[in-house]
Amino acid sequence: MTSGRRALTVLHLFLVWATMTAAVPVLGFGLLVSGWGGGAGAALSAFALGVPLVVGLLAMAGIPARTVVPLCGSVSRRLGWAALVFVLGTLGVLAGLAVYGGDVDLGSGGTRIALTGAPYAVAAAFFVPSRWVRLGAGAVLAAGVVYGGFVGPAQAEQRRHAAEVARYRERSELLYLAAAPPGMRVSRAVVGPAYFSVDYGPIRAGYELGHVGLTARPPLTPALRCPEFLEDGVTCTVDVHGEMRMIRSLPGGARDVTLVRRHRDAEVAVSSQYLDEPGLRRLLNTLHPLSDTELEKLMREKAIDQGY
Repeated sequence: MTSGRRALTVLHLFLVWATMTAAVPVLGFGLLVSGWGGGAGAALSAFALGVPLVVGLLAMAGIPARTVVPLCGSVSRRLGWAALVFVLGTLGVLAGLAVYGGDVDLGSGGTRIALTGAPYAVAAAFFVPSRWVRLGAGAVLAAGVVYGGFVGPAQAEQRRHAAEVARYRERSELLYLAAAPPGMRVSRAVVGPAYFSVDYGPIRAGYELGHVGLTARPPLTPALRCPEFLEDGVTCTVDVHGEMRMIRSLPGGARDVTLVRRHRDAEVAVSSQYLDEPGLRRLLNTLHPLSDTELEKLMREKAIDQGY
């Protein structure tokens, strides 16, 4: 390919890109406005009017390439070339919209508009009878497929994951976990606006019974103290270490035991009808900040959620 033909090829692809970068957003906006105001019928009418105009503009952009692209040598062939480029390029634009809808980063608004014409320029490059131009178009297409199908979605997933972790960590001063009692595991955790609750259940759920609840919240009073009014069957004491014990008698001789302890900037309560006081106290003794590894495990097992 001579330098003159190279320059003409570059001009040809640039005109295709510039024409479609300007025309496609206008066409898309027109379809959106027509559909919004007049429904599907109006959108179809706008499509039937707009598409031939865009194809005609594209055919005009192919005029300077008459000596470079054989399909642009005559008016009829140029219109066929424009229709092919429009269809292939529009498929690329639709693929880009699907990728963007999947939260893949395609840059700023200006960058996204500039990218609108790229699929049409790539499609036009495949009609240029030059091995190097076609290889370049294939490389651009492959790069787009790799980014839109693999790299971009992976980065989007990383951003979503980081945003989810940041939401859970908003009240990090309340995120405390305790070692699960023997035979139990964390079955569910909820991060609320002013609390963090954890439910421990049996490892063999459905075959064994037992439940322990842990709740961390900001302190409500300067020091722990029993409620002024207690329900029938409820006893409450606060020991010399400031730990509160509340016992609720249940039918059949069962007891619901709750222990509350101050831990750093949080007030942590554990309760169970399954564990006794020593067991709950051992649970409180293992309190520790929720680690990144533990949080990742809860998220991976879908055992943690946002509360309100």
